[in-house]
Amino acid sequence: MFIMTLCLFIAAWFPLLSKMVVALFMFKEGKYDNNHPREQQKRLTGFGARAVAAHQNSFEALLFFGLAILCALITKNNSWTTDALAITFIISRTFYHVFYLLDLANLRSFVWFIGFISSMWILGSSISF
Repeated sequence: MFIMTLCLFIAAWFPLLSKMVVALFMFKEGKYDNNHPREQQKRLTGFGARAVAAHQNSFEALLFFGLAILCALITKNNSWTTDALAITFIISRTFYHVFYLLDLANLRSFVWFIGFISSMWILGSSISF
């Protein structure tokens, strides 16, 4: 249970950490436009645009992973398998961000798939018939 909860805590930090990269590129434009940050983010290109996309995807991934972990905790589905899958999710999401920023699309998609399957496996294993 501790490992799954710790992994959920780490996953909850991904959107904030990726936003820091986005903010860095927004500042490189001269200033961070706090009045219209989404408009400024739309103007980013290259590395900055990929950072925005990785940031947005971190929220999407957190939804599925968070639900999977909460379901596992509620159903007391805590085993070495769910712990391993939670760790796999965190590792895959870390590589996902790196690969996204480096514009390695095929590797990024591969590790995205691993993370998604990890979340769905945890969720599926929490269903009892």
